[in-house]
Amino acid sequence: MSDMHLYTLDLFWRGDHTRSYEEYTREHLIRIKGKNELRATADPLFRGDGSLHNPEDLLLAALSSCHLLTYLALCARARINVLSYHDQAEGTLMLTKDGGGHFSGVMLRPQVRIEDGGHLEKAIAFHEAAHKYCFIARSVNFPVNCEAAVSAA
Repeated sequence: MSDMHLYTLDLFWRGDHTRSYEEYTREHLIRIKGKNELRATADPLFRGDGSLHNPEDLLLAALSSCHLLTYLALCARARINVLSYHDQAEGTLMLTKDGGGHFSGVMLRPQVRIEDGGHLEKAIAFHEAAHKYCFIARSVNFPVNCEAAVSAA
């Protein structure tokens, strides 16, 4: 198995002009071979369609999803049966005076329910390990914090 993995996509803008900042469409398509097409746009703050996903949504979703998938893998390998997982993640975007901006942080708040209360301590500790191994969290330049709660059935 190779240590390097390449991910590719095709992005297509759906507009036909950029005559003025106020008028051009921000809608675009993202296609990844073998997967459903994703319609995306800018955040409404930047004149996008609020009913479509935007890059900020997708960054937050990537962080939350990566934590979930890493956490579930750790639990499965330790034979901890996860019954449910719900994250209410939030990210803070800071706009700068030069017209740019950056995320200043993300907070993940997973609520996890496991089958066996005897595994509670380990299941709680796995959130820290999940953060350590999450590819996406390790790739961003802002803090990704986690306030997890784990309960047993």
